[in-house]
Amino acid sequence: MAQGYFVTGTDTGIGKTWTTAALMQYFKNQGKRVIGMKPIASGCEQLDGQLRNADALLLQEHASVALPYQDINPYAFALPVSPHIAAEQAGVVINIASIVKTYQRLEKKADIVLVEGVGGWLVPINARQDVADLAQALNLPVIVVVGMRLGCINQAKLTFAAIKQNNVACKGWIAACVERDMLMLNENIQALQSATNIPLLAVFPNEDKLDVIKFSEKINKTL
Repeated sequence: MAQGYFVTGTDTGIGKTWTTAALMQYFKNQGKRVIGMKPIASGCEQLDGQLRNADALLLQEHASVALPYQDINPYAFALPVSPHIAAEQAGVVINIASIVKTYQRLEKKADIVLVEGVGGWLVPINARQDVADLAQALNLPVIVVVGMRLGCINQAKLTFAAIKQNNVACKGWIAACVERDMLMLNENIQALQSATNIPLLAVFPNEDKLDVIKFSEKINKTL
C-alpha cells in the first residue's frame, strides 16, 4: 500500500494546496508515483456542467496517475463557506467512511497519496465530526502548514496541541509566508521551533505564482 500524509493548516487560505502540490513534486523527484486528494472542497464553480474546485484541479494536474475528478474531490460544494454549512445547504451529509473507501482505492494506484484537508484542524465537516476525525479515520501522519503572519504563533501552538490531544502523529510543519514582508519572520519561525519538537520541513516564500520545482527543492530530505 502507498504511504500517505494528511496536510492540514492553521487556517484557511494559508497555502495548503501549494504545499500539497510541492510535496507531490518532492516525492515525484524521488521517482515515486504520487496522487493528491482533496476530499472536501467548498467554493467550487461550474465547469462542463459539474462543480469543480481550483485547488483540486491543481492536485489532479500534478498527479502521476490520471484519475477521474470525483476520485480527487468526492465532495464539491458551490458556497465558499465552512464545509458543514456548504454541505447542509446542498442537502448532502459528508460521510467519512465513503472518503476512506475512496482513499483506499487510490492508495493501490500510487506510492504516495497526499490528502489535503479543508480549513483548519477542527473545522466541522458535518453535525458531529470535524477535519480531525477525517485524519484519524484515514490513519495518516499529519503535516501542518503554518501561515506565517501576525498571530501565527498562537494559531500554530493551538493546532499542534490539538493534534497531540487527538493522538495523531505529526510528521512536520511547513512555514508558508502568506504575509508579504512579514515583520520578524525569522524570529517567529525560531519561536515556533523552540516551542515544539516537530521538525520544520520547509519555508515557502511569498510568491504570486506556484513553481512546484522551486518549492519542492526547499523541502528538507526528512520525509
